[in-house]
Amino acid sequence: MEDFGLLNWTILIVYLIGNVFMGLMFSKDINSAENYYLGSKTIPWWAIGLSVLATYVSAMSFLGGPAWSYGSGLGVMMIHINYPIVIFLVITLFLPFFYNSGVASIYDYQEKRFGKKARSVMSIIFMMTQTLSSAAVLYATALVVSFIIGIEVNIAIVVITIVALVYTLMGGITAVIWTDVIQSIILMVGAVIIFYFLLTDLPQPLMSTLSELKAQGKMNILDFSLDTKVEATVWTGVVAMVLYHTTVYGANQMVVQRALAAKSIGDAKKSFLLMGFIAFFIYFLFLLLGVLFYSYYNGQEFDNNNTIVLQFAADTGLPGLLGIITAAVIAASLSSLDSALNSLATVTTLDFYEKYFKKEASSNHYLKASRWFTVFWAGLIVVPAILFAQSEGSVLQLLTKVGSYFVGAKLSMYALGFYSQHTTERGLLIGVVAGFLAVWVAATQTNIAWPWYCAIGFIINVPVSIGASLLLDGRQSELSVYTIKGQKKMYREQNLPVKQDGWYLIPGKVDNISWLLVVFFIATLGSLYLLSIFI
Repeated sequence: MEDFGLLNWTILIVYLIGNVFMGLMFSKDINSAENYYLGSKTIPWWAIGLSVLATYVSAMSFLGGPAWSYGSGLGVMMIHINYPIVIFLVITLFLPFFYNSGVASIYDYQEKRFGKKARSVMSIIFMMTQTLSSAAVLYATALVVSFIIGIEVNIAIVVITIVALVYTLMGGITAVIWTDVIQSIILMVGAVIIFYFLLTDLPQPLMSTLSELKAQGKMNILDFSLDTKVEATVWTGVVAMVLYHTTVYGANQMVVQRALAAKSIGDAKKSFLLMGFIAFFIYFLFLLLGVLFYSYYNGQEFDNNNTIVLQFAADTGLPGLLGIITAAVIAASLSSLDSALNSLATVTTLDFYEKYFKKEASSNHYLKASRWFTVFWAGLIVVPAILFAQSEGSVLQLLTKVGSYFVGAKLSMYALGFYSQHTTERGLLIGVVAGFLAVWVAATQTNIAWPWYCAIGFIINVPVSIGASLLLDGRQSELSVYTIKGQKKMYREQNLPVKQDGWYLIPGKVDNISWLLVVFFIATLGSLYLLSIFI
């Protein structure tokens, strides 16, 4: 973009300085490794909830969502229809195990349930997947900078990494969460502004536009096809992607670490409930923007569809609009990268450095180590980010595809831990290998759509793990306390309180409000069905 303008530059610079100032404001409280990972456990639940939203509903969705639906239509909403069910499972099964343990790394559960090797495998899988997803976020941000200033994307990637690194080293999880709160608000304000101006600039009324889009096949939301080669169907949304997103939100250090910073189990659950009730509307807005852009630009081809939102902001000519949109996208992306660097450093320090290389050192020592690992991961993420820059498709779609290769193994390791008495560490690891091989075969030798990769890995991993465990180690006579049955038995035998302030402490017990998520899920499906009929 040749002329970004003084007003837009002012908005962008002031906003970024404000984020840095917040990082500095909270940095004075980071005097131990525990503060760096979990803060002081005084952050309100709504702030943590908005932080979770800002991390995954950020620039990846703001840029990639419209790009995806611009090319594929509103049917891709099925990929994101499942959040109420996902959050129902996460707060019922995963959160109690992690929060009650009092640890900063959620992969500590794998060691307690199976052993050190299982913990290391899970940590390594997280590092691999988070590095790739963070690289995609970094690329999305660099794309914005390149679009505005005109510098090469690769140069922008390096510059943004340096900025994000400096910001991350200052704040710790407390600064991450509070900057996320502001960033999520700014991002949504930008989206609503874009939506408003897009509606006013459409050549036809909204309903006429939607009818025309339906005739063009862009509004086919509910596809009941059983063809596994189709990417976005009702079945991928309510089956395959439920498994995928449950792993993303339940077994992901970057997400759960925020909930661990809550002051109680109730606050941790409420922060996730916010995501369960709001995510549908946010993703629907972003994807609807994509099909409306398709009508506005008459299906015009772009060099890179991820720039459509920015192009529209520039085309409107409203003073300061491009600055607001750019600030929102860059700030949200930096926040996501900040969160990733913090969680990667946490896992590296706790699961490897402290465990195998430097045991029983001081908290101050581990704080310094965490910051050095933050620098390490910032440098490493640059490499795949540059590779992502070679892709012209939707970065959101690309990110989701990459993640689908690994989530089956993660889901299986937790599902077996929760429910299988007889699975052992040796059998579990054999199952993980078998699951990876199954996904590789599906991805390279078949035309099965990527949303099913998680389900394939899970379906193969579970029986192989159980069978290998029985063959190698036999039936286990003792019930692990880290299974759901074991937890219930422990609470019963030790006469422990099963609730705290009205919220269940014990995993597997459903809080009353969680049933509203199921009702909400059914309501959203019904709403989409009615929308497809009356357009």
